[in-house]
Amino acid sequence: MSVAAPRMRHSEDPLAALHEAYVRLREEIAKVIVGQEAIIEQLVVCLLARGHALLIGVPGLAKTLLVRTLAQALDLKFSRIQFTPDLMPSDITGTEILEEDRTTGQRLFRFVRGPIFAHIVLADEINRTPPKTQAALLEAMQEYHVTAAGQTFPLELPFFVLATQNPIEQEGTYPLPEAQLDRFMLNLWLDYPSFEEEVAVVRNTTATPPPAVDPVISREELLAFQELVRQIPVADHVIEYAVRLVARTRPGRPETPDFINTYLSYGAGPRASQYLILGAKALAALEGRATPLIADVRHLAVPVLRHRVVTNFNADADGISAVELIQRLLDTLPET
Repeated sequence: MSVAAPRMRHSEDPLAALHEAYVRLREEIAKVIVGQEAIIEQLVVCLLARGHALLIGVPGLAKTLLVRTLAQALDLKFSRIQFTPDLMPSDITGTEILEEDRTTGQRLFRFVRGPIFAHIVLADEINRTPPKTQAALLEAMQEYHVTAAGQTFPLELPFFVLATQNPIEQEGTYPLPEAQLDRFMLNLWLDYPSFEEEVAVVRNTTATPPPAVDPVISREELLAFQELVRQIPVADHVIEYAVRLVARTRPGRPETPDFINTYLSYGAGPRASQYLILGAKALAALEGRATPLIADVRHLAVPVLRHRVVTNFNADADGISAVELIQRLLDTLPET
């Protein structure tokens, strides 16, 4: 397998180069971030698959710091947007201003680009702004361009949106519509650190300033790695497993288990199958493997499907979450 990659400085083999770059990336992030290995892995998988991620966790779990550190280690332009109830779409995409040409005296409109024109965009507390402003991200996330004042402005690749939500405060928030949730490849939940990890966090953050994070992957190399992931072949039985898994989340189908019919109102669409395979490709590439396995699909099932299945009243009454249903679904569909 080959890919046109600019100056693959780690290894002559692109897959080995990606694996070595990922190891160095983890080492740089570990200078600042304690633990969160699974979240970091899934963020990199999402980035390599050209997806976007929704990050959910209580305050103080270093969500913003993690994303900023990732951008520094990748030498990418980082932008943070604090979503508030009074945020307007133009505050995200940009706005036109009236300027006067001093040589001719003519007045012209000039588009001033907003914070969305970055490589990694952190949409902090995205559910605190109304749907009109939330929707300002949709075109950029799907089409990689922004339309303003009748003009289309392309976004420089790579383009990665990471939105955060606080799960414990629901007053004054606006839940993301299902159509926008489906634009996010992964839904990641940050848990509290372990006792040992929290001790390390307190020790590191109350002493000397954190060490500088050195860039380990250039923008050009990252684009080449993204292209490499797309080129990785996938066996038919792995694709069929992903499609079969997603199809079983849809109530009312012949292949759907009874507990899905009982507890789900809606299942996942075809985009879930696509993201399962793209994520499996990226996961295999990070480990230096030439093709993904069914185990890779299963590994990503929860973050890909969690926000794409809609539980009903029966699930709420019985205290059954979407994650529990996905786990049960995986149990009914073994690897072989």
